[in-house]
Amino acid sequence: MYIPKQFRKEEITEIVEFIRSNSFGVLFSQHDGMPTATHLPFIVSVQDDSSIILISHMAKANPQWKTLHSQSALAVFTGPHAYVSASWYEEENTVSTWNYLSAHVLGKIEIVQDDESLKQILKETTDFYEQEFENPWKLEDHEKTVDSMLNGIVGLKMQVEKVDGKWKLNQHHSTVRKQRVIEQLKKQTHYDSNEIARLMEMDLNKTSKG
Repeated sequence: MYIPKQFRKEEITEIVEFIRSNSFGVLFSQHDGMPTATHLPFIVSVQDDSSIILISHMAKANPQWKTLHSQSALAVFTGPHAYVSASWYEEENTVSTWNYLSAHVLGKIEIVQDDESLKQILKETTDFYEQEFENPWKLEDHEKTVDSMLNGIVGLKMQVEKVDGKWKLNQHHSTVRKQRVIEQLKKQTHYDSNEIARLMEMDLNKTSKG
């Protein structure tokens, strides 16, 4: 991912939290000489040695997994984004752009097919997404159903080798321009304009305090 210096997010802990909050990502790899992508939910965990692992699973009928084992793959996570009109700057010699947050994760994939490991992946995934529900669905309460479907999936474990975070929030513009963009974003109802405005305000406040 191309990241100009002013947009690079250096704090790994913040990127990990970003992935957790935007965990439905896209897994890209080469399959039979062609770029291939699958949309998947990912669970991210930081190990005791500070290494990072992503886990997921996909349908066994999806041919992408057959060429993934021990290969490098790219997982992409997209967060809030919004269009920024050049008219909002109220200055000449400016152009429109798009503000957004994203993370790219590169690593080697391990294919998981044994039942116990598959069930552990499914349990971690289910527990993560069900944790805020009033009556969460528990894998251990439906083991017979889960067991009957295990043959239809494969598990994925990515040992992360590189993490890139890009927070593009008009950092290279003046404070006045940023304030004008924030004001206009708050008026919008499309894309994630209000969330981008909030994040720009946070960044602006952090910069002014720094």
